[in-house]
Amino acid sequence: MKLVKNSSSILRKFLLFNFFAFTILGLITFFYLKGVQPNLVKQRTEKHSVIINNTSNHIERLKLAFEKESLKNFLLSTRFLFQNLERVQFYNLKGNLVADTNVLDLDQNVFAKTETVVEDKIEKNLSEEKKENLFNTDTVLDESISIKNLIKNIKSNDPLFFERKEGDNFYVKTLDDVNVGGEVLGYIMVTEQANEILIAVEERKNFIVRTVLAIAVVIFIFLIFLNRYILKPIEGLVAYAESIKAKDESMGKIEKFLYRSDELGVLSRSLNDMTNDLQQRTQRAENSSADLAHEIRNPLASLKGASELLDGTTDKVERVKLIKILIHDVQRIERLITDYSKMLKDEASLSREKMKVLHMDSLIKDVVDEFNNTSSVTEKNIKFIVNRKKLNGHKVEIFGIENRLQQVLANLLDNAVSFSPKNSNIVIDIENDKEVVFVKIKDIGPGFSEINTEKIFKRFYSNRPEKFGEHSGLGLNIVKSIVEMHGGNVRAFNRSDVKSGAEIELQLPKRG
Repeated sequence: MKLVKNSSSILRKFLLFNFFAFTILGLITFFYLKGVQPNLVKQRTEKHSVIINNTSNHIERLKLAFEKESLKNFLLSTRFLFQNLERVQFYNLKGNLVADTNVLDLDQNVFAKTETVVEDKIEKNLSEEKKENLFNTDTVLDESISIKNLIKNIKSNDPLFFERKEGDNFYVKTLDDVNVGGEVLGYIMVTEQANEILIAVEERKNFIVRTVLAIAVVIFIFLIFLNRYILKPIEGLVAYAESIKAKDESMGKIEKFLYRSDELGVLSRSLNDMTNDLQQRTQRAENSSADLAHEIRNPLASLKGASELLDGTTDKVERVKLIKILIHDVQRIERLITDYSKMLKDEASLSREKMKVLHMDSLIKDVVDEFNNTSSVTEKNIKFIVNRKKLNGHKVEIFGIENRLQQVLANLLDNAVSFSPKNSNIVIDIENDKEVVFVKIKDIGPGFSEINTEKIFKRFYSNRPEKFGEHSGLGLNIVKSIVEMHGGNVRAFNRSDVKSGAEIELQLPKRG
């Protein structure tokens, strides 16, 4: 059962993530800004409470009467207590104004005078709604609220504080009782201009707005970059993969991504190499199937003709001859199918096996030792001579699959032994330069009759007509495939240093 998941764009996911992130940050910012002004106001009122407590202490220490003249002299003599305050007002227990810094001729450096002097009226009543809001820091003092009614709402050790916007100015006010020796003598209201609080709040708002805009611009730029340099190429790679699947190369092209030096370039090149490799394997499989069908067709035709003749002849000698032909053709077909199946299996396993560091000397020695014990070598009295040329005693290391390279050497030595006359030598030369290892296998057999020796590496090709049917013609083709898979090359020559003979040269890259 094939599971199909709903596709979801990375860009859509990114936008959705940023939307939720901005929503959360927006809520946090909203509550933060909502709490900034009350916190700053609270800090001011705490300072006012300290001033009011100090004032009560001074009145108690000086044993002042809570009346106009005494409080006026007190304000004049203790002006340092009220530095930077806009206004200080004293009220008696009945809520009548007793002293006010705005009506005193004081140093302007101590008090900032207001243009008009307004005395709060005491005959107006507080509404129930306003009473409930008196203790809220967001409460604005209306002109209609009387000091007398405010005083009624003062609780013990709990001053009233509120904010007020007058024109372009912002004020913070605190009202508390003057307690001397446990007795409340009256009330004091401290007023301070606090425009800097509004400025601080506005600066925070502006900073947040600028930050949000900057982040939005950065995200927008990143979205453009993400879409152009990441998402679009990924879409191109997906289209390319789909085109390979649909066998329609017009659907997707990745040439423009192959020269990128980033991870997408590496991915594009890997995908392109993988695709080419798969296409080459597919092409090889198709060619091999066609070649196999062609090779099988000949013995099948022979089988058909021999069987028809066998059915119509009564000559015993002729029948024996035809039966031998049938057996020979069946064996050839069997050998072709067996070798072809083994070749396909080897090619499939090559892609799964891991390479490792190998010593060429040891590899050749193991194969030669194994061949010295074979019947074909002992019957012909063949000797193997290994020459290490231009190596200066150094070991030659390559990077490869051990059993596959042994298979290559075994196939080449088997060919050399089969073509070599009795009591002859097979020479194996090992040479190297800075990058390549050369292994040359030489015999003194008849050599190659082909002018173009590349033919011998083709699939199902055999240059042994006298032994037709005994070889599938896949041995040297397998050699070529394995060597090329290791990044090397194989070539064939007729020897020029002796009267006759063949030479096969392997070229394998040295360990990097």
